[in-house]
Amino acid sequence: MGVTYKPLWKLLIDREIKKTEMSKAIEISSSTLSKLGKDQYVSLDVLVRICKYLNCQLSDICKINH
Repeated sequence: MGVTYKPLWKLLIDREIKKTEMSKAIEISSSTLSKLGKDQYVSLDVLVRICKYLNCQLSDICKINH
């Protein structure tokens, strides 16, 4: 069981926001952005910052794979 951030990438595309634009706005490193791209662990703090930036819920940016 793991987590995928595919909903995040779709949301960014829909809103025409670049990954780098988001990462600068919420002050996350390129390595954290890379982890998101590889569906690897990132802290809850990072996910909350993304949600605040995009004005959305956690369920809008990630999905649990069963």
